[in-house]
Amino acid sequence: MSETPATDWMQELFSSIEVGIVVLDRAFTVEVWNQFMENHSALTSEAVCGDSLFTHFPEIDEKWLRAKAGPVFDLNTPVFLIWEQRQYLFKFGSTRPVTTSTEYMYQNVTMFPLLNADKGVDRLCMLVYDVTDQALGKTRVEQLNEELKVMSRIDGLTGLYNRRYWQERFDYTFKLAQRRNKPITALMLDIDHFKKVNDTYGHQAGDKVIQALAQVIKKSVRETDLAGRYGGEEFAIILTDSDSTNATKVAERIRALSEAEVVTHEDDTIRFTVSLGLAEYCPDCHSSMQWLELADQALYDAKQNGRNQFCIRTYDASQGGQR
Repeated sequence: MSETPATDWMQELFSSIEVGIVVLDRAFTVEVWNQFMENHSALTSEAVCGDSLFTHFPEIDEKWLRAKAGPVFDLNTPVFLIWEQRQYLFKFGSTRPVTTSTEYMYQNVTMFPLLNADKGVDRLCMLVYDVTDQALGKTRVEQLNEELKVMSRIDGLTGLYNRRYWQERFDYTFKLAQRRNKPITALMLDIDHFKKVNDTYGHQAGDKVIQALAQVIKKSVRETDLAGRYGGEEFAIILTDSDSTNATKVAERIRALSEAEVVTHEDDTIRFTVSLGLAEYCPDCHSSMQWLELADQALYDAKQNGRNQFCIRTYDASQGGQR
C-alpha cells in the first residue's frame, strides 16, 4: 500500500483546519497561506506567497506589527494579539448574518517562532482565529449589563434618576462637599395641588403633568447637576458649584417655565405650578439627611406662603440648626 507523502497530508491538514495559518520570514515575506486565509481574503496562496505581507494588506500597521513580532524572532517567545485590544489583524469581512452588528471579523492571533536546524528563529507562524461569535456574545452581555445598570438608575416615567440612585449620589455629594470648599445647593420641589389634578382629570393626566415638569427640569439644569424624581410628584436636584444666590435663578426658571407650561390630555388643557425649597450646604450639617431636611423644610415654607414660589433655609447651629 502506498503512503501519502508528508507534504500532501500537511497540505490537506492546512486546507481543512478552521484556523488561518500564515508563515512569514524575517522580512515578512509570506511562505505559507492556507485555505482559511484564501477563503477570507479572496487571495490565493499563489498570489500571496513570495510577496511581502504588507504588499497585499497595506492597512496593517507595518511598524506596529514588526515591533509586536520582535520577541518572536529575537527572544524565541510566542506573542498573542487579542480582539479586545484590536478587533482584527487582517481586515476580513464578517461571515455572520446581516443582523449582526459587525462588518469585520473579530480575530485572536498567536505568533510563535519556527526553529531552524541551528535552533535559531528565521520564521514565525501566525495562527488566526475567528472569534466573532465569542466577541459579539461578550459585547452583547456587556451592553445588556450596561442597559440594566442604566435602567436600575432611571425613573421609567420621567427619564430622570430614581430616588434610590439620586439618594446615593446625594450622599456621595455630601461627603465630597465636606472635603471641598465649593458651594453646592440642594433643591426640592413638587407640583402644587397635584391631588386635584388626578381627581379632576385622572391619573394618566397626572402622569403627563409629571412628565412635563421633568422636561422643564431637564431644560433648566446643567449636565453637571443631578436631577431625580424623589417620589410621586416630588423632585430633588443637586446644583453643583452653585451657592444659594445662583440656585435661586434655577429655581425661578423652573417655577416660571412650569407656570407657562400647558399639558394637553384628551380634550382638556391643564396648567400647573410648583413650589420649591433650597438649602445650600453648610459645614455645620452633620449628615446628608440633615442637609436635605433643610431643603424639605424650605419647600414646606413655600407651600405655607401661598405656593408657586421658592424659599430658602440655611443652617444655623445657634438656632437649633435651621432658620
